Amino acid sequence: MTRMRSAAVLSLAVAALALAGCGGGNDSASGTTDTTTTDTTATTDTGGSTGTTTLDGTVGPGFDISLTDASGNDVKTLTAGTYTITVDDKASIHNFHLTGPGVDESTDVSGTGTETWTVDLQAGTYTFQCDPHSSSMNGSFEVS
Repeated sequence: MTRMRSAAVLSLAVAALALAGCGGGNDSASGTTDTTTTDTTATTDTGGSTGTTTLDGTVGPGFDISLTDASGNDVKTLTAGTYTITVDDKASIHNFHLTGPGVDESTDVSGTGTETWTVDLQAGTYTFQCDPHSSSMNGSFEVS
């Protein structure tokens, strides 16, 4: 009986250690993160080219990533100009990485929290993704 109980305890301990190791890791593709802190008193201009428009990026806590406008609509097209992007990174196994003409910004894979970037979007295609899960967590939009 004692031998059976010891085997059961050992099996539970091995299972617990295996589960503890499945949390992911810091696997950032870019290796660097450029973060800019901005003034939160930015003006809103729906055209983007004459003022600053605020966009909201979210990643996690599940396997979701999005970029939305002030009304909560997914960003599909934008006018070239200056934008403030506030990213809410809700999971330490994900990051939010935005790339496109003149832009390469990302949050840290192992961190969580909110970051704010000011970016000048030029005409072209921009993509955002979670680097460790880029095949399933990604999106894109066009700037004209």
